Amino acid sequence: MSDLDISVVICVYTEDRWEDILAAVASVRAQSHPALETLLVVDHNPALLDRLAKEYKEAEDVTVLANAGPRGLSAGRNTGIAAARGEVIAFLDDDAVAEREWLRRFAEGYADPRVMAVGGRTMPIWASGRRPAWFPEEFDWVVGCTYKGLPPGLVRVRNVLGGNASFRRTAFDAAGGFATGIGRDGDKRPLGCEETELCIRLTRARPDAVLLIDDRAVIHHRVPEAREHFGYFRTRAYAEGLSKALVARSVGADKGLESERRYTTRVLPAGVLRGLRDAVLARPGGAGRAGAIVAGVLTAAGGYVVGSVRARRGGATFSVVEISGGDQGGIS
Repeated sequence: MSDLDISVVICVYTEDRWEDILAAVASVRAQSHPALETLLVVDHNPALLDRLAKEYKEAEDVTVLANAGPRGLSAGRNTGIAAARGEVIAFLDDDAVAEREWLRRFAEGYADPRVMAVGGRTMPIWASGRRPAWFPEEFDWVVGCTYKGLPPGLVRVRNVLGGNASFRRTAFDAAGGFATGIGRDGDKRPLGCEETELCIRLTRARPDAVLLIDDRAVIHHRVPEAREHFGYFRTRAYAEGLSKALVARSVGADKGLESERRYTTRVLPAGVLRGLRDAVLARPGGAGRAGAIVAGVLTAAGGYVVGSVRARRGGATFSVVEISGGDQGGIS
């Protein structure tokens, strides 16, 4: 699939990540499989929109455009999808850099016409220079990275992970776009799971669809110092529970929690045992990791209960939009 046209969408929202944004774009430009285009979607930040427009004014391969929907990551991605020209649309976090073979690995996955989505592996770059001793690898999803427990290699999955993922354009024709009201909204409560909900909706619309993760499609994701603390860990776990409740409301608990059941009954107990073993062997952080896993599970479960109650009372809403092409007000 060396001739596959891939558009890359990077959603951005704050000037605080200026250098990260430039690094993300540079990593796309350095791909061995060249991107057709890079779309920078700015989330309701006129100053950042203007600054990026000036930065890439002479660039033919980079388009800067404003989020055409409500504030938040899902609407930003939908804006990028509508403006993209590629047969495949890839998504890269604004604080991540992709390895040179990232798009090539994605392209290889689409050799099978049944494949509707291909994701990759996301590795953390800790601001402190190393993983906190107490932070369990099983919870790396808290900081937007691939977590321990996902199968290695090229594997079929229920859903890809949004910060390092790609979809055929026809996937959005079949299922619509990302649901607004589930994903992140800048620096507010770190909700997620919008890609999970989309992938489940996609496989319902296209039962023959195949979704893959190729762990050779690697990006490196920056973890700021503020996210290395237990307070953020707990906040993010609670928000995940809230998000899972919304997903279960949309697609049903059977599918919405299918992968999570295996994770909580197999992966996490094994992680607790490893942590306790390390504690007995006087290895740094063992007891902390075991405790963090237990705390993370309980906190996420609490968020799920609260989210479920809110959903039943009608206090949590989201919507799915159809994606249509057209002029999105891009500035190239």
